Amino acid sequence: MALNMYRSSVNPVFNSLQSHLRSPHINMLEARLEQANLLKKVVEAIKDLVQDCNFECNDSGVGLQAMDNSHVALVSMLLKADSFSPFRCDRNIALGINLVSLQKVLRAAQDKDILTLKAEDSPDVVNLVFESSDSDRISEYDIKLMDIDQEHLGIPDTDYAASITLPSAELQRICRDLSALSESVNIECTKEGVKFGCTGDIGSGSVTLRQHTNVEKEDQNVDIQLSEPVSLTFSLKYLVNFCKASGLSSRVKLCLSTDVPLMVEYSLANNSYLRFYLAPKIGDEE
Repeated sequence: MALNMYRSSVNPVFNSLQSHLRSPHINMLEARLEQANLLKKVVEAIKDLVQDCNFECNDSGVGLQAMDNSHVALVSMLLKADSFSPFRCDRNIALGINLVSLQKVLRAAQDKDILTLKAEDSPDVVNLVFESSDSDRISEYDIKLMDIDQEHLGIPDTDYAASITLPSAELQRICRDLSALSESVNIECTKEGVKFGCTGDIGSGSVTLRQHTNVEKEDQNVDIQLSEPVSLTFSLKYLVNFCKASGLSSRVKLCLSTDVPLMVEYSLANNSYLRFYLAPKIGDEE
């Protein structure tokens, strides 16, 4: 008689377990990053600009595009499929995630942990697995997904009048130093170089960089490409925020043209990237 409790017709819990075993979960997305640190740094760089966003997963990789609440700045990221090994995405999936929640979970990962993202068909959670690269420790977390109605903006290809590639730490230092004087910075690019200048209540300041090449320390080079002079003013608060991505790349590229947003690009491995776009200040905003 006691054995009857294990018969599915008698015990609904056992019946449910049998059903679960017969219908294994099938992942539609599985993406393995060799270093969890990459995603940690991306989230850290954008979480103060964007709270909720869709991670768009398709056979090209994992991307996101989102605007800040004031619609002044836009974030665009693409981690190409080659950044993952293995990478499988059986159909296009949008994972709506709160970035503060994602950051909390990513804090559980060591920088050198291997990170695997998994999601089922029509998922309500995304599964994150952290594997230690030097021990047998495996951590697993599920993050609840959100239904985010987000417009995908087409970013047109632009032939910029000026592009400046410089050490990311240098840009971070310039923006931090000038933000102590003013809320805005004027970026002026001419054949003489690029000048970052500002004026505030306590005074004014400027930093000028000229073309610089050092074959022994290429990371310190300053490369300026110019088709016509350009001078635009931007919010330093946003630029300081963008510079939180400095840990992702030793180099950063600024692209400017009159009447179009500034593009700040951090190049990642495998032709992946993190880009920020910032509308210039005009008239009274300056």
